[in-house]
Amino acid sequence: MAVHIVRLGTPRAKGEGLRIGTVRRPPRGVPREKFASDDWYDVWYPNLAPSAQTMQLGLKAETDKDWAAFSKRYKAEMAQPDASRSLDLLAALSKHADFAVGCYCENEARCHRSLLRELLAQRGAEVR
Repeated sequence: MAVHIVRLGTPRAKGEGLRIGTVRRPPRGVPREKFASDDWYDVWYPNLAPSAQTMQLGLKAETDKDWAAFSKRYKAEMAQPDASRSLDLLAALSKHADFAVGCYCENEARCHRSLLRELLAQRGAEVR
């Protein structure tokens, strides 16, 4: 059992389980009834997405210094009680079920899902 970190909209891996979209907005131009069948997500959970302001900081990050500023701000958001409890829940669930969390970004290294991977692992999640 584990949490998989994925790019939304890509084909599902075998055994991936429920796919959770940790994004601020649903995919553009995709009808709601196609979200799951087109491999976007089964459940939309924007609670673990960066705030709109933080997301803009991440999208503009060109240097390591810019990315570090985004990372610091996103991690501070995830330290807030509601987000922190959500991360704790997902970490605990990863020991009992297979599921995936993800975002649309092409490059995981410059995407909040890389930070989600780190935050979940710090909480003892089984991460793949």
